[in-house]
Parts: sequence; structure tokens; C-alpha cells
Amino acid sequence: MRWVYVGRLAVASAILLAAVFVWQRAERDDTLAATLIFALAVAATVASATYSELYRRPLGRSFRALQTLFDLLLVTAVVHVTGGSASQFAALYILVIACASLLLQGLGGPLIALAGCTLYFGDVILGHSTPVDLSVALQLVVFAAAAVGSGYISARLQEAGAGSRRLAAELVKVRLQAADILENIRSGVLTIDGAGHLLFANPAAGVLLGVDLTRQIGVPVLDDLGRIAPGLSEALTRALGAQVRTSRAEAAVELPDRSFPIGVTTTFTRGDGTPEGMTATAIFSDISDQKRVESLRIRAGRLEAVAELSASLAHEIKNPLASIRSAVEQLAGMTRRTDGTAVDDDAVTLSTLIVRESDRLARLLSEFLDFARVRVTRIERVDVGTIARDAANLAAAHPDTGGTAQVTCLTPPEPVVIDGDNDLLHRAAFNLALNAVQAAGPTGRVTVEVTTLLPDQVPAGMTFERGAVTLRVTDNGPGIPADVRERLFTPFFTTKVGGSGLGLPVVHRAIEAHRGVVFVDSAAGKGTRFTIVLPFSQEDPTPAARPTPTRRGKRFTPAKWASSVVRRGASGGER
Repeated sequence: MRWVYVGRLAVASAILLAAVFVWQRAERDDTLAATLIFALAVAATVASATYSELYRRPLGRSFRALQTLFDLLLVTAVVHVTGGSASQFAALYILVIACASLLLQGLGGPLIALAGCTLYFGDVILGHSTPVDLSVALQLVVFAAAAVGSGYISARLQEAGAGSRRLAAELVKVRLQAADILENIRSGVLTIDGAGHLLFANPAAGVLLGVDLTRQIGVPVLDDLGRIAPGLSEALTRALGAQVRTSRAEAAVELPDRSFPIGVTTTFTRGDGTPEGMTATAIFSDISDQKRVESLRIRAGRLEAVAELSASLAHEIKNPLASIRSAVEQLAGMTRRTDGTAVDDDAVTLSTLIVRESDRLARLLSEFLDFARVRVTRIERVDVGTIARDAANLAAAHPDTGGTAQVTCLTPPEPVVIDGDNDLLHRAAFNLALNAVQAAGPTGRVTVEVTTLLPDQVPAGMTFERGAVTLRVTDNGPGIPADVRERLFTPFFTTKVGGSGLGLPVVHRAIEAHRGVVFVDSAAGKGTRFTIVLPFSQEDPTPAARPTPTRRGKRFTPAKWASSVVRRGASGGER
């Protein structure tokens, strides 16, 4: 429409200038007509431009039709003033018809052509009383041909425009989808150019690296990346310099408050072939969960092997030990007189020592057997809240605690029912509660808490369709040192005098038998939190991420990782 305005003013101005140059020889009526044509053209153009440019009104079909009809009348007036059929401006009809075909489309071009032919023919016959000859007929034919040609071109342009709009819409859709994916994925994505300037970074990249990358677009970032994540910086440098792609490499992110491993994949594009045209893209993600899952798998395999060994050793040793104890008791009886006094005091002392140590060894073997026999024997509907309350009460009243520790149990008002073995779950909860009370000391505080997780709060890799239940046992004790924390679930490892080192491994195997997971958050001076995550139903599908070890025909599902919802303990702990 802007070009229509320009063309209209150009024609009107040309007519006015022509009248000015010949005004002394021109007829007064022609000079007046030229002036009126210019004035009307300027007025119509100013009004139209105000409507479309100043007020920004939509340019509907009626508006465009009025513009075309005005131009048609304007050209007719110009042709009339300049000589009718002899006018050199008759070709302007073709321009108006072509514009109408583009602006109105469809039947607009042919209708304007018909109107133009009518006005031209009427001006020739009525305005100038010129007889219809071959030249007039040829002009009409040219107008018709212009209408047909312009209509065809307009139709093709319309098809091309529709195709372009569809392509543009598809491009916008793809860009929006890509932007939405990049904005919401948990993996970091960043792109740099050949000079190391940051070209793109999604929000996850900034979160993982602990910096606001959106403010560093166009800024060299390799040096900063080298301080935060040296492995990531090296992978990007190799992609730019040596044009080497990196696939599933490991690196580390070192932040002031924590450090964690990341998996890195890089690629590059050569652009125009120059070093400046090169770009490198890195995709990286936090793989600390995967590392922890792998450690849980190793722990599960180790516990299974130790359970097999414990069962075998206990069975092999228990019967001979009972025979030894019986024989020693008989020998001790033979060293006494009929009045009960000892014949040999040393023999009595030694026999008493052997019996006492045999009893201690028998208790240890019983614990070995209990550890080896941990399995779900009966699945029933159990209330985790009731289990937590019973475990908390027993731990608070246990003789080893002195009964002075403050134990609090927090459970939902409604029952939290899951599928499980009541005895096995109670044993695991009681062991954790007792450990917490003993660690907190006589004046310590222990909290046993039961909560639920919705399905969308359960992390990827744990396909619990109905959600999960968490049982947390938290104490305000001195915490667990890092070197001890790494070995907490190792069988026979203990820091307690006279302990067997099987308490936490039994808890681990009991929860594992229920297809759950147990983990610990602890830091020196900040207390300790043990968290158990259990599915509502034992019929939920389990992740098929790896083969499941077997024991005597029974399937044991290894522990899986818990969600970030329950990762609220002190930093630095094993989760």
C-alpha cells in the first residue's frame, strides 16, 4: 500500500508539473483539471496513510478495493485530460489492474479490468466523441490480457506466499519446540565460537556451573570454565582446535560449596571453514546420581556375597562349636570333687573362658544367620506410621539409651499403608531408631518421620506408579566422619565396642528385599539422617536397568536411588 501511495502521488505530481510548464498554451479547463487531480490525489493519499500508518488500522478487503477504485478514477481523469484514446497515459490502466490483482486477489483483478475497460471506453466515446477504431479495440484487448496475466501471477504468488507462511509457521514451531526443550531439560547445553565467545547457554547450564551465563553471551568464557570445570573446558578446546568430538566423558564441577561429577559430550561445526567460523557445543549433566546408583549396586552385590558366605560359615561352625562347648562343660565337671570344689583351679578358669567365648561366638553366628536369612516371608498390608511409632517407642525405652533421649515421631493423621513384611520393616526401622538414639546421646534429639511422595516426585529410574513412602530417622548427634560413612554398610565393619557390624547391612537387605532404597546424609557436627524409600505396592514394575542377583531361587532387586525430595540432609553425605 505504501508503494500505491507513492505511485499515486507521482502520477498526480507529473500531471501538475506538465500543466505548469504549458499553462500559457493550455486550456484553462485542462489546467484546472490537473490541479484538481493533484489536490484529490494528495487528499486521498493523506487520508489513507493516516488510516493505515498513523492509526494502524487493519487493511481489509474493502479498504484495498476503495484504494484501487480511486486509482482507477484517477487514471481515467488523467487520460481524459491528456487526450483520451490518444493519451500516452492509457498504459496506467495496466498498472492499476496489476495492483488490483495483487491487492484483491481472486476476482478482484478481472473486475477492476472490466471497470477500467468500461471507463476507458466511455471516456473515448462520450468524453471525446472518438469513433471506435482498431487502436481502441487493441487497448481493450491489452487491458484484458493484463488482467489475465496479472491474475495468473497473483495466483502463483499467493500459492508461494501460502507455502512460505506454512514454512515459516513450521520453522517457528520447530524453534519453539527446540527452545522449550532446551529451556526445560536438566542437561546443560552451551555453544562457543572459534574465539571462545559464548553463543548460547540454556538455564540448566548456568545452574550446573553455578554462574549466570545469560549475562555472558558474546563474552569469552573458556577461562572461567577452566576454573569451574576443567574437563569441560578441555573438551570444548579439543572440539575447536583439533576438531575432536567427545562422547560420554567424565569431568568434575568444582563449586565453592560442593563438587560433583558430570558427563560431557561435545560436537563441532566448521561453518565457513575458517577458525572464526568454527563453533563447538557441549552437552553435560550431573552424573552423581548415577555414580551413587552404581555404588548401591556394588554394595548390593557385596552384601549378597557376604550373606552367602555367612550362611555357609555359620552352618559349618555352629554344630562343631556346640560339640566343643558340651565337651568343655563335661571336662569341667570332671575336674570337680564330689563336694563341688575344684581339683584344679586353672582348669576351671580355662573351661569357663572357653564356654563364655563359645557362647559369644554362637551369638555372632546367630547374627550371621539372621543376616543371611533376611528376606520377605509374608506380604501383607502394613501401616508404616504404626511401624515408625512402635520403633520410636522401643528405641526410646531401650536400656542402652538410659531412657533420657528425646524421641519424636511424626506421621500423617491417616494410615500410610504399603505392601510389605511387618516384622522385617519393623526390624529395619527399630535398628535405625536405636542407632540414632545411641549416637545422639542421653540429651540428644531424634526424629522419626513418615511422609509420602507423589508419582511425579519419584525420580527417574524408580518406576513406582503409585508413588512412594519415606521413613526418615534424624538425630542431632556428632555426625559420621567421611571415612566411616563410606563403610557404613560394609558387613562386619563397626565402631561400637562389642558390635558385630551387621546392623546397617541387615537394614539395607531388609529394605532391598522390599524393592526400596536406604541412604544416609551426614556431616561432622551436623547430625545424621537415614532415609528409607519404599514403594506402595510390590507389584509396581521395577527398572530393568541391570540383571538382578539371585539367591536360592529368590530374586533380590538392588537398591535404587531416591528422589531429590528426600535429599534434605547435610551436604557432603552419601545419598
